[in-house]
Amino acid sequence: MKIVSSFEVTGWDTLPYGEEGEGPILSEAHVVKRYHGDLDGEGRVRLLMCRASAEGPLENAGYIASERVSGTLEGREGTFVLHHWGIAGAGEPPRTAGHVVPGSGTGELAGLSGTMEIHVDAEGGHTLALEYEIQ
Repeated sequence: MKIVSSFEVTGWDTLPYGEEGEGPILSEAHVVKRYHGDLDGEGRVRLLMCRASAEGPLENAGYIASERVSGTLEGREGTFVLHHWGIAGAGEPPRTAGHVVPGSGTGELAGLSGTMEIHVDAEGGHTLALEYEIQ
């Protein structure tokens, strides 16, 4: 099965970590997302981020994330965890990928497995593409 659901970020709290000074900027963010569509619910995410520079557009950057999603997936209620990453290099389209953590599904989502990508359109709209199965 494959679904695509839109989402927006409804909360973002960033804290720096690591040494200040020269070099990349390292930070941790606690993020809240709201999903709409075939996946309807909330994601609570912890991101570890690296940005080459604080100035200019968000490029030459990357993140890794652990996200607990709670809600309904095509009418099935429960929770599951996504582990995902993203990277954006100057002059290249951003890339993301991730997976459902095996065994993390609860309720009617027990046995969920799959892979995911995040897409951002030209207007800044975000979607999650999730290819999954439930055993």
